[in-house]
Amino acid sequence: MIRVLVVEDSPTVAQLLISMLESDPELNVVGLATDGVEAIAEARRLAPDVITMDVQMPVLDGLEATREIMTVAPTPIIVVSSAANQDSVSLSLDATAAGALMVLPKPDGPGGRDSEDFEAQRRLLVSMVRAMSQVKVVRRWAPRHGSIQQLPLGFPMSRRPERVSAILIGCSTGGPAALRELFSHLPPGFPVPIVVVQHIARGFVKGLATWLESGSHFRVRVARAGDALRAGTVLLAPDNLHTGLGRNGRIQLSDTPAIGGFKPSISHLFSSAAASVGSGVAGVLLTGMGNDGVSGMADLQAAGAPLLVQDEASSVVFGMAQEAVRAGLPAAVLPLDGIASRLVELAG
Repeated sequence: MIRVLVVEDSPTVAQLLISMLESDPELNVVGLATDGVEAIAEARRLAPDVITMDVQMPVLDGLEATREIMTVAPTPIIVVSSAANQDSVSLSLDATAAGALMVLPKPDGPGGRDSEDFEAQRRLLVSMVRAMSQVKVVRRWAPRHGSIQQLPLGFPMSRRPERVSAILIGCSTGGPAALRELFSHLPPGFPVPIVVVQHIARGFVKGLATWLESGSHFRVRVARAGDALRAGTVLLAPDNLHTGLGRNGRIQLSDTPAIGGFKPSISHLFSSAAASVGSGVAGVLLTGMGNDGVSGMADLQAAGAPLLVQDEASSVVFGMAQEAVRAGLPAAVLPLDGIASRLVELAG
């Protein structure tokens, strides 16, 4: 049985969340908190397996509550927030930077049960709560400085490649905060364009672009078909479309089926670049659950591209990166500042 604490100040939304969660016989809502102070107290008292966290609440907001819980009673936290406007998305992403694992859109309000999207929303919430309950969270990590993690015995470091023309990044759980930190370590005037596939709830990618741009010197926006890659610009894969690179070096969007359950897929981006650009790109896998990106990284390795992954100590979830290491793919396993330093080298 998975024990869930719901944090939500709206009685209507709280009851909707509880009914959605308890529709699964494996989920048991053990408590309800209506503000951040109650959330901290209940997290310590109940020791739930997972917490769903509202953001805008009285007394203490969800961002501060998340930060405090991750200090005093580390627990997997899913932010459940409205995606109705840009501000709420940015605030929710700030909560992930404080330690929440992911962001989900708040389900429909009154009348939500009659909405054609209700069942999809219920399935998504239930599946993510079940998945996040298995994540072993730790107290907020202390930053490290450029050290390279020891790789498995007999795993060689690649020779330094020629200057790359693009950097491709894939991430999932914990990715927004990792991206923001990584970009903060890259210098102004960084000369190589960046393309990112981040697994995130539908409706949040535009807000993610705004949030990342506000914390860096990059221009960050959602990719469009035919976009040229430009220095100083980060392109994010749009909702529900695979994002790849064509032979002309421009963005290609595809509505083909999901790959391994993901659309957009990190592997699709990596594999398309391996076929079109080859060793002229660098592939990076950051924090995230599952193994999306690993098969695409194998294609990049075969094409001679340099490959980096985030280390376990700085990852919220050492999943995709770990699978890449087990497959013998990356040239180095690094904390975020170490990845930034290596990317500066690759940028020439």
